[in-house]
Amino acid sequence: MPEIIVIAHNIRSTHNVGAIFRTCEGFGVQQLILSGYTPYPDLALQPTPPHCAYQPEETARADPRLPHIREKITRQIHKTALGAEALVPFDYQPELDLEQFASYRIVALEQASTSVSLQQYQPPSKLVLLLGEEVHGIPAETLMLVDDIIEIPMYGQKESFNVSVATGIALYALTTAG
Repeated sequence: MPEIIVIAHNIRSTHNVGAIFRTCEGFGVQQLILSGYTPYPDLALQPTPPHCAYQPEETARADPRLPHIREKITRQIHKTALGAEALVPFDYQPELDLEQFASYRIVALEQASTSVSLQQYQPPSKLVLLLGEEVHGIPAETLMLVDDIIEIPMYGQKESFNVSVATGIALYALTTAG
């Protein structure tokens, strides 16, 4: 099974973030990075078990948000995470910084002209799975910075899956490939 870090960049919904936490926990993801305007739970909840390959620079920093905002967002994420937010090592980064993962293959989950079908993709031993905004996906300028782009085939009339559902599909395929 590959070593996987997930980056959830500019995800709007706290419910999607909670579902992504729960999905990451179920698939043994090493780290969940929440970036951009993605809501994040209380930074004091950050677990960093010894098996975590990526260590944030500031593992015990104070949460900069007002207490009532921090608590409200943490409660909303907990509704779908159901405690996974206290089990999955996570970090919040205001800006998307892919350069810090130089030893990982950066894989974007996105529909693009250069994407490879998820069924045909052979995951490397270490990868970062990049998720993008619910409505507009990952911007073209960001896609230019990744190593691979994978896509989940769609057979219905809708153009995309919910980001948390897509995360589950991708993580299942990536952890069982081979």
